[in-house]
Amino acid sequence: MAIHQNAVKAPSLFGNRFLQTVLLSNILLQIGIWVRNFSILLFIADKTNNNPYAISLISLAEFAPIFVFSFIGGTFADRWRPKRTMIWCDLLSAVSVFVVLLMIQFGSWQSVFLVTFISAILSQFSQPSSMRLFKQHVPEDQLQQGMALFQSLMAIFMVLGPMLGTFAYSTFGLKTSIAVMGVVFLLSALTLLRLPKDKDEQKPPMIKGQFRKEFNEGFHYVWQSPVLRMLGAVFILAGLAVGLAQALSLFIVTERLGQSKEFLQYILMVNGAAMLIGGGIIAVFAKRVAPQLLLAIGMLVGAICTVIVGYSTSVPLTLVVQFVNGLVFPCIHIGISTMILKWSHESIVGRVNGVLTPMFIGMMVISMSLAGMLKNAYPLVSIYTGAGILFILGAFALIPIMSQNAPETSQDSQPVTAD
Repeated sequence: MAIHQNAVKAPSLFGNRFLQTVLLSNILLQIGIWVRNFSILLFIADKTNNNPYAISLISLAEFAPIFVFSFIGGTFADRWRPKRTMIWCDLLSAVSVFVVLLMIQFGSWQSVFLVTFISAILSQFSQPSSMRLFKQHVPEDQLQQGMALFQSLMAIFMVLGPMLGTFAYSTFGLKTSIAVMGVVFLLSALTLLRLPKDKDEQKPPMIKGQFRKEFNEGFHYVWQSPVLRMLGAVFILAGLAVGLAQALSLFIVTERLGQSKEFLQYILMVNGAAMLIGGGIIAVFAKRVAPQLLLAIGMLVGAICTVIVGYSTSVPLTLVVQFVNGLVFPCIHIGISTMILKWSHESIVGRVNGVLTPMFIGMMVISMSLAGMLKNAYPLVSIYTGAGILFILGAFALIPIMSQNAPETSQDSQPVTAD
């Protein structure tokens, strides 16, 4: 009932103080992340003469912490005060950036990998804490619209981020670019001070075996819920499909379209611009569409577009299909995020996120690592058709839960207790 009353008090999504604050924080963090990603990528490429092993270590530093710390971060995020956790994560990220900057100053250029690695670890504690606050401070009927706003923000930086990062590195160099990252993390921490005060919650003291018990409760909670269990299967199938498509996109440009590798940036820009438009459209209509249906639409259209991209040898057709794919892709992200929030009790939303996220990332990394071997054995058309089939299977997996209704309030879901 309390959530319904909050919805009445909140006349608009943009009037929500929590959303205003977190959106501003995310804008700052996205600036830092994109400047970091491209500055380090270009620096390592210059320093090692495009050594593929050194460049691949950047991705390893970014994704490896997700496997190791996502479960742990989600468990602690459910125990710790979320506002305090997010602020400390940003502060520690800023400190680590300036420490690495000192190490670079004294000649240890390899320490740039630490910037990505430490930031990725801390994000596994901060992100589930943000999800908890989202559950607390955004009315149920505005959750999907709120997620659409975040998807739109990500899409904006998919278009602007590469240009921003490349400009920062080529104009100011590595040290200034890394310093910018440290400053924006500090600014984000200051911005988060505007968040509403954390609730006073009585948590049982951490005793021997307590962490393991709470850790296992996350897996148990997901397995018990038909909706979350099926969502895990969708994560696995979508991760495999996305990994294949992303890893081989350069060969689509060079082999199927006969263009230079630089043409890939135009495909990414078209895709990112479409994601921005799609996120805005979904934000308007989000209340009227169930998140399961939204996710199924995204998976089905993604399947069709992936297969067409694999077959196409026409530049205009590929660009149009990439635009359509980008337009609908936010359905996947928004549908998944909304389902996690609506079907998870507030006390365990961090652990649910920590269980499900590595399924997607893990499968994506596995399929990306196998993509080269598959490319040598099969034609691109066959691989992209296979990726499309994985998307279709993911959409079909949603059929059994399509009629499921989310609990009216977070209290209706069974909370998890750690006695």
